[in-house]
Amino acid sequence: MTDVTRQLFLAGLAATALTLASGAAFAQSAAKPGAKAPDFSVVDVDGKLQKLSDYAGKTVILEWTNHDCPYVRKHYNSATMQTLQKDMAKDGIVWLSVISSPAGEQGHVDAAKAKELTKTRDAAPASILLDPKSQLARAYGAQTTPHMYIIDPKGTLAYAGAIDDKPSSSASSLDGAKSYVRQAVAELKAGKAVSEPATKAYGCVVKYAPVS
Repeated sequence: MTDVTRQLFLAGLAATALTLASGAAFAQSAAKPGAKAPDFSVVDVDGKLQKLSDYAGKTVILEWTNHDCPYVRKHYNSATMQTLQKDMAKDGIVWLSVISSPAGEQGHVDAAKAKELTKTRDAAPASILLDPKSQLARAYGAQTTPHMYIIDPKGTLAYAGAIDDKPSSSASSLDGAKSYVRQAVAELKAGKAVSEPATKAYGCVVKYAPVS
């Protein structure tokens, strides 16, 4: 390895470490279950400005996603995620998929590609939010794909964490998996407090865009 190559390699490692450290720092300061969910104004794939305040009085689910992530593919290739999206829609829940991968990072897509992925996978989110500057990811402290957040009708963050209790990218792990999302939604519908409001999310690391 030449001196120039070594310097470039070390610079790349430093940049990656800084990105991950930035994400971890925002995770520490992000809203926690039981607190008011951060409002946001994010453009979706149709160029429409989406705000959390637009959905006051409704349950909202945020799903951080990255189509190149094997953990995400596990849930989409098995139709687990699509089924969950459609079941939530039947209950009047607003499902917003969020793509926070900045340009040049794994999972980054433009609006056209995001729409194509949604169609080919038969996904059914209410909308797809594009967050290449990581503003929404920072507000919520999103760390992985998938990373799930549930906001109750009063605007309180009711759940944050993993989609289920099987932190694996293997499709076989879906057998007998406990869906934290379904559990939390069922408890909210029953007027109960969410019994497990925070779990450890698993998946591919969300890359944060540099703070400008």
